[in-house]
Amino acid sequence: MLTTLRREYAQFVTSGGQLILLLVGIKLESRIGWLWCLGCMSAVSLFAWYSALHRLRAISGTPTSRIASAAQGYVELTGRGRPGPIPLISKLRVLPCLWYRWKVEQRNSKNQWSTLDKGESSDYFVLRDNSGECVVDPGQAEIITKHRDEWSDGSYRYTEWKLIRDDLLYVIGEFKTIGGSGTPLTHDDFVKQVLAEWKMDNADLLKRFDLDNNGELDMREWMLARSAAKREAEKRLDQARSEPDTNFMLKPNASLTRAARITWSRNASSPPPRSRYSRGFRHRAIWCVARCTRHRGPSS
Repeated sequence: MLTTLRREYAQFVTSGGQLILLLVGIKLESRIGWLWCLGCMSAVSLFAWYSALHRLRAISGTPTSRIASAAQGYVELTGRGRPGPIPLISKLRVLPCLWYRWKVEQRNSKNQWSTLDKGESSDYFVLRDNSGECVVDPGQAEIITKHRDEWSDGSYRYTEWKLIRDDLLYVIGEFKTIGGSGTPLTHDDFVKQVLAEWKMDNADLLKRFDLDNNGELDMREWMLARSAAKREAEKRLDQARSEPDTNFMLKPNASLTRAARITWSRNASSPPPRSRYSRGFRHRAIWCVARCTRHRGPSS
């Protein structure tokens, strides 16, 4: 639900907010009231323009990277979609997919549709290019897909969107490598971890390092324990670094540039995904400026 609200926030601000201001202006029936409402509508359009322009710059200014050589941080990737370790089945069509969103609506006596239920999956899927793989977290992401099914059954209408296997995907977000060479733990971290584990079993610690059997560790015995902990920490660090790296694409911290996924046509004549996606924000920015200019009206 939170993801849906965030996805529809910009449309609500520009369209819903301006409609409310227009109704307020009609209700006031005064020149001053109309000027205030038109000024507020211009401010809303200006805010929407800035938001669209900010996201356009973030997308246009991010070069496409290969998974194997991508830097840690905000990056753009393209590749084919692959399912995760657990197969995912869509809720309405019951078909295998990478991700799905659904909506169930009912027609009332006024021939209007009201939403009864909606939601989307949160399972991870895999993005693969010719250099490696990356696990994609679709949580709180803006996802645009060409796979949309809609059908009716009596007074009910069902809609389902999907990403499917082998879709060519464009992904932008926070790239992070976990495990193996990318482990954030240092040798000192492992030393602290080993000593903390040994202190939990004090009897075994005394048995191993209390050389004079007086029931406590003196300075010399404690230094022996630390030396043994360093050797154990070195083994654990080598083992951690030998594990394979796992790459993740996650939601960035910046709310205006949150992770986005998009599928596009496999037809070679179709525009590249970034140009199609950024074109949408460019058109939105121009549209907002046009609305802002239109709302200014005469100065006298």
